[in-house]
Amino acid sequence: MTESMKRTRAARHSYDARREEILQAVIDVCAQEGIGKLSVSSVSKRVGCTRSLFYHYFPNKEDALNAALDYTIDAFIDRLRTWNEHRVFGDIEGALDSISALLKELVLEMPGISGSITVGGDAVLYTAFVNRVAERCARYMCESTVVDFAQHHEVLIDNVFETFYVLISGLILYIRSHRDVPVEVIKEIIACTLHIEGYTEKYKDRRPER
Repeated sequence: MTESMKRTRAARHSYDARREEILQAVIDVCAQEGIGKLSVSSVSKRVGCTRSLFYHYFPNKEDALNAALDYTIDAFIDRLRTWNEHRVFGDIEGALDSISALLKELVLEMPGISGSITVGGDAVLYTAFVNRVAERCARYMCESTVVDFAQHHEVLIDNVFETFYVLISGLILYIRSHRDVPVEVIKEIIACTLHIEGYTEKYKDRRPER
């Protein structure tokens, strides 16, 4: 690698690291003070940078907020990807158990920015956030887990992406408002919606014939 290439890579790393610091500051301000207190000044003060440096990365606070929401969703998807990579081949019920527990955990422990949207009462922003989470999660599932499943089993639902989208967005809203919902209930909702309940011990009489 040439010195020029090394300098370019170092500059890119520095750029990414500084941008991430600003995004984390946006999340922290929203979580600790509420979205209503989010401003270029509050973020710059928390990061310890000038307003001009903030504007170097983001045109305004709205763009920074949107980027912070995507940053939060990236973390959500990373956890989902880890779950997918550690599924045990053929253990459909085990996968249902683990994804149900993970989904509840993720919804109840979402980074503070999502909680501040709820507390702040910004229903439009929160709905948009849930839609973004559902869309990206549904797309990831369709491109990974569903593809793996379809190689060995019949997919018994039509409109696969749309079904996952509605399932995920509905569960997020339900879990947020019913924090004590048992993981077993979440599991049954997922299994029955996707018509894979026959692969569980409870509903084994519904298992599709091979």
